Amino acid sequence: MQFRTIIKILGQLVVLFSITMVPPAIVSLIYKDGGGVPFVLAFIFSVIIGLAAYYPNRQEHGDLKAREGFLIVVLFWLVLGAFASLPLIFLQEPNLSLADAVFEAFSGLTTTGATVLTGIEYLPKSVLFYRQQLQWFGGMGIIVLAVAILPMLGVGGMQLYRAEIPGPIKDSKVTPRIADTAKHLWYIYVSLTIACALAYWAAGMDWFDAICHSFSTVAIGGFSTYDASMGHFDSPLINFICVIFLIIAAANFTLHYAAVSSRNLRVYIRDPEFKVFLLIQLVLVVVCFAVLSSNNIYANGDETLDQALFQAVSISTTAGFATDNFSAWPLFLPILLIFSSFIGGCAGSTGGGMKVVRVFLLYLQGVRELNRLVHPRAIYSIKLGRKALPDKVVEAVWGFFSAYALVFVIIMLALMGTGMDNITAFSATAACLNNLGPGLGDVAAHYGAISDGAKWLLAIAMVFGRLEIFTLLVLFTPTFWRG
Repeated sequence: MQFRTIIKILGQLVVLFSITMVPPAIVSLIYKDGGGVPFVLAFIFSVIIGLAAYYPNRQEHGDLKAREGFLIVVLFWLVLGAFASLPLIFLQEPNLSLADAVFEAFSGLTTTGATVLTGIEYLPKSVLFYRQQLQWFGGMGIIVLAVAILPMLGVGGMQLYRAEIPGPIKDSKVTPRIADTAKHLWYIYVSLTIACALAYWAAGMDWFDAICHSFSTVAIGGFSTYDASMGHFDSPLINFICVIFLIIAAANFTLHYAAVSSRNLRVYIRDPEFKVFLLIQLVLVVVCFAVLSSNNIYANGDETLDQALFQAVSISTTAGFATDNFSAWPLFLPILLIFSSFIGGCAGSTGGGMKVVRVFLLYLQGVRELNRLVHPRAIYSIKLGRKALPDKVVEAVWGFFSAYALVFVIIMLALMGTGMDNITAFSATAACLNNLGPGLGDVAAHYGAISDGAKWLLAIAMVFGRLEIFTLLVLFTPTFWRG
């Protein structure tokens, strides 16, 4: 294990990450909100620590293998999450504890969107901007991770699309094509963000809110500059714009790349995962609309459709924006939507959850087993579109599902051990492991009231969910450290 090379890379990352402290400081100057000093201090601290890690190891140029890759990816999120919490720790108002600051930072960087803060609209503009910016950079990191890095390590939903990925195939080291892939994805990501901000502004948001909400929308994060989230604007048009961009961001970004490079929108129609994703969204919206209508929750059909469409897409894509308190809906719907977050977005998207392609393959495997019961001697293959998948891919999906379920149960039981009730523990685990944000029970509005121990556990759950379980779980195996 080439630890010195890894420390050098982490030092470079921390120095690079320190630049993200500058825009909030500039925002503080513009709005004269008095919140700029913590960001300047965090910038200086990050640069010093980053250089201290990089400089003594600057001559190290080891050829990194997959094992080092796993460790770098995990440390990337853990170390940057820790440094992201620095401005929040240095803040005088609100005065956050260490657990609160770390929870908020990890929630932002992993695009979970769970918050410990209340009275958000009264916070300094610099703090509001920083929270949104954190989600945006986290979303970009997720895209590069899912499309360029994890397939190289042999984990993640995108390995199913290896033939189509314009990125690396080698497993031995990072190739120059990762940089090329990341560059193209960056262009798409930035373009979507600009388009989203312009749409929000045209629909009635001021520039600050439009930019901030475009950050968290394209990242499928869920942070807002108001306690009431999107409900603050009370605008069906803004809600609809949010839904459109959530669906775009929850699609596989390699599809966007293929559509842009080929100038052909048919790539979306031909993709089996995207079609299943749209079908899931349609079914959820119809079910929510039917139940809300039959219970006369809202005054008229238009408002009912607006709420059903927004909440179904927001929760199922793991964004977690809110226009109303969905936990107060008939209990069937909150539970249904929480379960829909387990599916999440498509592989290679900024969405959380297990990813549509994995759940679809589990369904196809279930159908195959039923067919085998009827015709034991028949040979059935599982196809994704027209492409027959090898059994090892299906086995990997089952392995992922087993690991996901195991991590979920362990974290939920640990939360109950801290004194949390069962509904809160279940929904908080689901919300953080699926990178969703809002839960039910004591965490329906915010996470400020739960214990510090529970916050640390949920921060770990966020990282597990963001790294697609295996990437972090492999570090706990003796084989990894012996290899």
